Amino acid sequence: MNFEAIKSIYVFEMARLQRTLLQSVISPVITTSLYFIVFGTAIGSRIQTVEGVSYGSFITPGLIMLTLLTQCISNGSIGIYFPKFTGTIYEILSAPVAMTEIIIGYVGAAATKGLIIGAIILATASFFVEIRIAHPFMMVLFLVLTAITFSMFGFIIGIWAKNFEQLNIIPMLVVPPLTFLGGSFYSINMLSPFWQTVSHFNPVLYLVSGFRWSFYEIADVNPMISLGMIGLFLIICLSILGWIFKTGYRLRN
Repeated sequence: MNFEAIKSIYVFEMARLQRTLLQSVISPVITTSLYFIVFGTAIGSRIQTVEGVSYGSFITPGLIMLTLLTQCISNGSIGIYFPKFTGTIYEILSAPVAMTEIIIGYVGAAATKGLIIGAIILATASFFVEIRIAHPFMMVLFLVLTAITFSMFGFIIGIWAKNFEQLNIIPMLVVPPLTFLGGSFYSINMLSPFWQTVSHFNPVLYLVSGFRWSFYEIADVNPMISLGMIGLFLIICLSILGWIFKTGYRLRN
């Protein structure tokens, strides 16, 4: 394992965070604060508690997961897309660097940036609502696995995308609706039996539910099933990446 190569890619990608603080850090914090003001105050005044937890506290894990998913996918996709766009991907592919090292460098940086943003959002939330973390280890486990998995998913999108429209279509048009409809702002127990069944086909439900359980020990889905779903998606992403690097799919386009 060439750790120097991994470090070079990782450090270069992490430097992007410093150059884009307004977009990468300040913007998500402002957006999350607005969510708390609008949903926590306006709607929270009408919905006092959800399963024994104040509404503002209840939506906190969902807001963190929404930001984490969006940031990890965006960072993972942009990290590999720009070398393709500028043509520097040829330098990376011709260098004595293994494909696993390339993935670890890019995905590791994207996941780290996502976790930093997630931690900032969690700290921001504490100014608006009372935060209680019942299972800190499980909370960190859910965060780390989700960050790695969806950074890898973003990496795949960056390889697949041929233009900026394709690069943004999933993080902008697919992920937010899935997150909003995945129990981020409500418990699916509030829905009719039919829509509860439909919600179980939404993969984001398992992420939000498991993550919320680590805070308040309330969940729409068994947390072990949620953990298993993250592991399954991680395996799928690894399998797709293995096929991509084996066939060279779009790496040189």
